[in-house]
Amino acid sequence: MSQEPLKWDEVTNTPEEEYQALQRSLRRRRGFGLLFVRCSPAQGAQLVQQIERDLPLKKIGVLAFKEAIEDGNFYQRAADYLQEHSEVDTLFVQGLEYSLLSYERQKREESGWSSEDIYNYSWKAVPKLLGNLNLRREQFRDDFPTVCFVFLLPLFALTYLANRAPDFFDWRSGVYEFPIDPELLEQESLRLVQESNFDEYLNWAQPERDGRIAEIKCWIEEPGQTPERKARLFFEQASLFYASAKYEAAIASLDQALKYKPDNDIAWYNRGIALGNLQRYEEAIASYDQALKYNPNDAGAFYNKACCYGLQGQVELAITNLKQAIDLDLEYREMAKTDADFDEVRSDDRFQALLNESVD
Repeated sequence: MSQEPLKWDEVTNTPEEEYQALQRSLRRRRGFGLLFVRCSPAQGAQLVQQIERDLPLKKIGVLAFKEAIEDGNFYQRAADYLQEHSEVDTLFVQGLEYSLLSYERQKREESGWSSEDIYNYSWKAVPKLLGNLNLRREQFRDDFPTVCFVFLLPLFALTYLANRAPDFFDWRSGVYEFPIDPELLEQESLRLVQESNFDEYLNWAQPERDGRIAEIKCWIEEPGQTPERKARLFFEQASLFYASAKYEAAIASLDQALKYKPDNDIAWYNRGIALGNLQRYEEAIASYDQALKYNPNDAGAFYNKACCYGLQGQVELAITNLKQAIDLDLEYREMAKTDADFDEVRSDDRFQALLNESVD
């Protein structure tokens, strides 16, 4: 079945009208079907509760994923669930976005994908999950002839599915959209920023960090999101990636944040740290230079530049930048005395003289 491409920003129905349309479709449906619902994770949970209340004769199940399906085999997960819940005739599916985020991270780390590849849904490859949906399309129909699948997806995941699993998506019986109202969009975006705490992120389990990353991406890609809030959300996403030691992903998120707010010296500084962790010292130095462009008195940026030069054995540049850091904050003299980043230049008499200068 060939259908016109969907334009996600052209929603004309009210949320109540869209809900009534979804409810009518489910009430009338007998047998196999594929429905797609664009909504936030919180909206999805509410929709399931509403449908359970309003359609009590339906045998409803919920297959909710809290982390990525690493092998991409959604068909098998659905088959296992329906074998255990054979009475189900309407299966809501939540959490597929985790598999797509995992795919993006893998492509950054293993294939060197750029931010543009990621955020433009690159055609270079197909996520395992979406390949599974495409290849098993007929099996879904033949093996589950009495089940209507309802996929609850945030905008970015629905866009992925429409673009990268077109064979599966073409069998859709309907698409229902529940965009976020502007007030809620602002409230939830600010909540994610205000709740941020990098030290807490370090103590979170990885599935918890992945969940917050997915939540942030949902809000970033909502139509109506402002450039300022996008910049803050991408920055927050980068912090979560950094806490997960996913430095390539952190850099990609910071690149997006800087597109919206190029004068964010902290974003440039953090970008330098992530690049340094990847031993890309020249790029790290360039990022610290950008941080200093917008905050000339950033002692930490001078110190980290000195570290990069020290790791490369460039004595004079290491000394020059370390001196500037010390002039701004004396604590960096003590730090440099034991910092292994300076081991390559530590024996130089000029370096030792700087470390041992008396304080006037």
